[in-house]
Amino acid sequence: MEDVKKFIESGILELYVLGDVSPAERQQVDAMIQQHPAVKAELEEIEKALESYALENAVQPSQKQRTKILNSLVINLADDRVFTKKETVTEPTVITMRPPGSSNFYKYAFAASLALLVGSVVAIYNLNSKLQQTTQQLVAANLQTQRFTKTVNYMNDQLGVFRDTSYKILHLKGTKNLPNGSLLVAWNPAKKKVMIDLKSLNMPVNDKDHQYQLWALVGGKPVDLGVFDKIANDSTDMKQMKSVALAQAFAVTREPRGGSVNPTMSEMMIIGQF
Repeated sequence: MEDVKKFIESGILELYVLGDVSPAERQQVDAMIQQHPAVKAELEEIEKALESYALENAVQPSQKQRTKILNSLVINLADDRVFTKKETVTEPTVITMRPPGSSNFYKYAFAASLALLVGSVVAIYNLNSKLQQTTQQLVAANLQTQRFTKTVNYMNDQLGVFRDTSYKILHLKGTKNLPNGSLLVAWNPAKKKVMIDLKSLNMPVNDKDHQYQLWALVGGKPVDLGVFDKIANDSTDMKQMKSVALAQAFAVTREPRGGSVNPTMSEMMIIGQF
């Protein structure tokens, strides 16, 4: 099969169709046609291609010349006496074709395949980019929906605090350390739930080294209920603190960041009791 391929690519079949081969070469081509169907098929393709080219480039005779030729055939006088001596027949233009090398076909085919491959890679890259962009948009939309749902649920919880009669609302007031300080604490003994209303918090913004810590006085002993920050322009309304079932009073102290095991009494800012 390798010899057949080389024979086809040699260009001899094109020369064979054009009649530009030696007798020995003609015999060689005839033998290859008989022995190898692939050679015969290639030869037929070349003949079709040359025939199409010839039809596309054929020179049509003028209407006047066509009429004279037909009249000559009808009266069986097919000689030059029918035509005037001054008139000459336009000879068809003969275009000499260079035998195309079969190797050029494979070069063009390879170039076309390469171009198609590059185009496919670019298309896949663009499609992948669009898919990634769409995925990112969906993720962003999903996160936004989750935040909205969380906000709605949070607002419902806030409204529930003030609607639920089982909550006790205590107004913590400032001490000598912060006379104008204040904070609303909502406590549900049955659910052991404690919420602070940050919107009502009237205390200075704490620095990065300190936090405010909420305490519950239970049986005369302070119980840690967690820490919180006073942030300027904070949009948070309610914050849930640690649970407690019994409490006689609530207080807030300023402690080192992270909170303390026991309250720093000298840093007590606000307090309130039932």
